[in-house]
Parts: sequence; structure tokens; C-alpha cells
Amino acid sequence: MKTNLDRRHFLRGTGALIALPALESIGFRRFASAASTVPAAPPKRCVFLSIGFGVTKETWFPDVTQAGTAYELSEGLSPLTRHQSDITVVQGCSNQYTHEAHWGSTFWLTGANRYSVPGQNMANSISADQVVAQHLGQDTRFSSIQLNAASLEGHGPGLSLAWDQRGKPVAGQDDPVQVFHKLFSPDDMPLQQRQAAIAENRSVLDAVLTQARRVQRGLSQTDTDKLDEYFQGIRDIETRLKKDEAWLDVPKAKAPLDEPEPGLKGKAEIEIMQDLIVAALQTDSTRVLSYRMPGQSLLQSLDLKPSAHNVSHYSPGDRMEASKLRDKAHSELLARLIDKLKATKEADGSSLFDHTAVAFGSNISSIHYLTNCPTVLTGGGANLKLGQHLVLPKDTPLCNVWLTMLQGLGINAERHGDSTGVVKELQA
Repeated sequence: MKTNLDRRHFLRGTGALIALPALESIGFRRFASAASTVPAAPPKRCVFLSIGFGVTKETWFPDVTQAGTAYELSEGLSPLTRHQSDITVVQGCSNQYTHEAHWGSTFWLTGANRYSVPGQNMANSISADQVVAQHLGQDTRFSSIQLNAASLEGHGPGLSLAWDQRGKPVAGQDDPVQVFHKLFSPDDMPLQQRQAAIAENRSVLDAVLTQARRVQRGLSQTDTDKLDEYFQGIRDIETRLKKDEAWLDVPKAKAPLDEPEPGLKGKAEIEIMQDLIVAALQTDSTRVLSYRMPGQSLLQSLDLKPSAHNVSHYSPGDRMEASKLRDKAHSELLARLIDKLKATKEADGSSLFDHTAVAFGSNISSIHYLTNCPTVLTGGGANLKLGQHLVLPKDTPLCNVWLTMLQGLGINAERHGDSTGVVKELQA
């Protein structure tokens, strides 16, 4: 983590870093002594995992009559048995304004009214992960990291699960090898050249901003609104440039895993993405990640013949059996991620799991049904009440769950998307 103390400890000069000696008069020795005996409290973190085409509703959801802690995991969730006390399964949630049959993730984290802007085919708003990134991403090299599958089915429009504060899509990465290098490989370009590149980009921004301001007068309200959105985009780029500049001379963390093999697909791809998620959190390279998981390639890696789309349109027979096997594979993979988070220790002896909030699910329950969004919550990062099967009133906004998570992460949010309040049953 980059701290103010780090900045005080080093002076920049001719491209080198010069360490200051420990000066007792300004408290460095006292700080060092305290730090050596009392590890800093681990930061909170957050991970969102989304599937495209939903689940097999007949065998994935637990029995609605078994709400509470004394419930039996369903067939589809049975691989999570060893973690049952550390997960909460939520039923009853929906995204009120989601009307697209196979858009399993476009509005999953936003709950936006896609028809809120007249004349637009689609409108979105900020996603929950980006709200978290605004608060937890200030002290890490990457405010957030967005991961995609190499092939996407049933997820809908968007460049990842993430949407910025203007409702614009945030780019994601679908190659585990590239993600590895982004996180851990040193920059080959000399420091001075990287500084010059940032300065050049800032100069271009300044020129563009000056020209935009020249045409600002005399515009209609519609054009003024468009220009304001444009200015916000410029400000967002400037913010990213400032962050890049702040981390120019800070070496990347040492990789706690080997470089992935190229070309991994399906289950193997999900496993290596999980490993990269844990590594990114472990090294505090970022505290916020999202992952749009694959559909078709997962089925192929499980030797299942139906297409991901056809599996979503299941009926008793081969398609339904394939759908059920896919559900179990998802649960096995989620159980694997929980295992890894629990096995990764923090400096204070706690586990990464204790400080990471994880949400797994989809906008789609099954087929074309956009109600009862399948939702599994785990991890200790958001202070949620785990180990329960929660059956909420029908069509409870899914954003109520996200709002509860945001507040549990220490974010002072009054609402998110179409939320109507927190889910008190989730609060620990």
C-alpha cells in the first residue's frame, strides 16, 4: 500500500530514490517500533462474480420453506457444503427495470432503469463495484480490475460488469496472461519516458478541453448536457493520469504465482482467473475485482454438448441435465475460491477471506425469467450475516443487497440504483 509515510521516507532526485534516515525527533522510530509489534489492520476488499444464463431453478434454489440457518443446501449448491456456515443464499430479489431476456450481467450491479433517457436504446448507471472502487481503490495501484471470459454468452452489452459514474461501460480484460503482466510485470519503458508519455497525454487533454470550452457558449440545453458529460470524461481521464503518475516509481508487487499458460478455456480459465483474483488481493495491487464468467467454454470443458443458450432453455432431458451439471461446476469453483481465500493469511494472522466480500450470481434466474436473481454472498469483508438461507419478499430490489454490502464495507451510501433500503436480515 502506498502511504504518506512512504512519501516522507523518500526524496526524488535525478530519477533515483534517496531514503531518509530514521529520525526520532519526527517520530519515525516510534512509528517503526509500533509497526513492528502491531500489524496494521487488513483493508476491506470486494469481489463480484457473474454468470450469464442463470441457473436450473428447480434444483439450484433451496426449499423456500427452509428459510434461516437450519436449511438444506440444494442439489446445485451441494458442492458448497463444507462452507455452508460461511455463505448466505438470497431469494426473492430482482432488478425492476431489467427487461432483456439474456442480459445476465448488464444491469446486475447497477439496477438502472434502462429507459430513463428518452430516445436512447439503453441507459445505465454506476455499478456497485465502481462505487466500492471510489472508496477502497485510492491507496492501491489499480482502483479496480475488471475480468472477462474469453467468450461471453448471455451477459448482454457492456465491456465488463463495471459501469462508471456516467453509466458508461468500463473496459475489462479476458486474457489471464495479460492480466498477470498487468499486475506483476515491471514496465520496460524507462521512468523518464513514462513521465514524458503522461505529460504528453495531459497536454493533449488540455488542448481538447480548451477547444471544447470555446464552443460552450450559445448551445442548446441538450448540447450543454452532452458537453458536460464530455467534460466529466476528460476529468476521469485526468484522474487516471494522476494515479498513473503517482505510481510511476513504485515497483509492482512480486508475483505469488507463476505466469499462466496461454489459451486456457472453460473451467481451467475460471480457475486461473480465481488464482489471479487472490494474488491481486494478496499483494494489495487492488481491492476491487469483478469477473464475467464464461458459459459455452465451461460447458465444453465439462464435455457437455448443448450450447450455453440451449442449456438456458432447458426442459426435462439432456439440456436440463447439462444445466444441472453446469450449476454444480459453478458451485465447485466458488468453493475452490473460498478455500483459497481462507488459506491465504494476512499479516495479523487472519485470512484474506475474513476481509473480502464476495458476491456470486446473475440477473437471470433461468430461461427468460428475470426475477428471483440467484445470489450467493460470502466472505467477511462487508460484515454480513452468513450461514443462512434468506427468503425476501418477491421482487425485493437486488440493489437492496448491494446497498447493504456497500454500507458493510464502510461506504456511507444512502441508496444504490433502485434500492429502497438495506436488508436488515443481512446485517451482522
